[in-house]
Amino acid sequence: MEGALYKQLEDGKIQCNACSRNCVISEGNAGFCGVRKNKKQKLDLIVYGKPCSACVDPVEKKPLFHFLPGSFAYSLGTYGCNFSCDFCQNYDISQAPKDHSERFERMLKNLEDFPPKKIVDYAMRENCRSIAYTYNEPTIFSEYAYDIGMIAKKEGLKNIYVTNGYQTKECWDYVSEFLDAANIDLKGDDTFYKKLCGNAREEPVKESIKYAKKLGMWVEVTTLLIKDENDDVDFLKKTAEFIYSIDPEMPWHITAFYPCYKMRNKQPTSLEMMIKARIIGEEVGLQNVYCGNVISKYENTNCPKCKKTVIERWGFNITKNNVVSGKCGYCGKRISGVFE
Repeated sequence: MEGALYKQLEDGKIQCNACSRNCVISEGNAGFCGVRKNKKQKLDLIVYGKPCSACVDPVEKKPLFHFLPGSFAYSLGTYGCNFSCDFCQNYDISQAPKDHSERFERMLKNLEDFPPKKIVDYAMRENCRSIAYTYNEPTIFSEYAYDIGMIAKKEGLKNIYVTNGYQTKECWDYVSEFLDAANIDLKGDDTFYKKLCGNAREEPVKESIKYAKKLGMWVEVTTLLIKDENDDVDFLKKTAEFIYSIDPEMPWHITAFYPCYKMRNKQPTSLEMMIKARIIGEEVGLQNVYCGNVISKYENTNCPKCKKTVIERWGFNITKNNVVSGKCGYCGKRISGVFE
């Protein structure tokens, strides 16, 4: 399937414009992600219609806490990623083009075809309120997501990106036609991105958070907290201040790391460390700071005015929801977010 986010260059090369790597790809080769390929000077999205993972998830699992809470999202992902994070929790699919390059083409051929309409039909059959493009990086299959999303939009379904935020503005403009919400990872500083994410950079991610918000999408931010890598006070304070500068009500999810992939010897994130990060966020002025990947009271949503718990969570389940027409059911204060 020919992609939309690219341009032709001289000498038979193309430049992919989906993400900020802007890969220049020669004939027969793929970009960093492994799935956006130069085929006769056209960009061939080789995972189009080939999701390798699909499931009905609570929207809280994305995580999105202020976007249709308590609803379900039909979630899908493909192979490949424009990052190569040492701590990736879905490395078996995200890094498949690199880790299993010799048999990757065969892996693709064995997948069932899922044209866009079929995805939407599944979502509606399962009574989902949204479709989430997740599990691997959706930026790299944005053309597939676009075709799904435009059909979903006509059927009244919402669309969600769970993303590392490395899109170009061209990509954000492209997906803004159907996209309603995004959870964007802000992983660390430049040193972190270069060391652990495949020589990426922090600034394009920050630009994505600002631009997605400007385009009118509902945005929540996630930082996976890893001891001795991105848990220093200076980074956490700067991150909180950055989010505050965009919107003090923008949710910030501080989530726990568990040993995985190339970081199996690293210790899990303690709840104590996460609470300290949460306090930093609240001291800066953020109103919705959550501790995720653990079950605790720090996943509850409290009214910024009366301080009462309006949404109570236990893991990915909501045990109480007292948001009424987007307002606190106790004092009537508006709760930021997208609600039924």
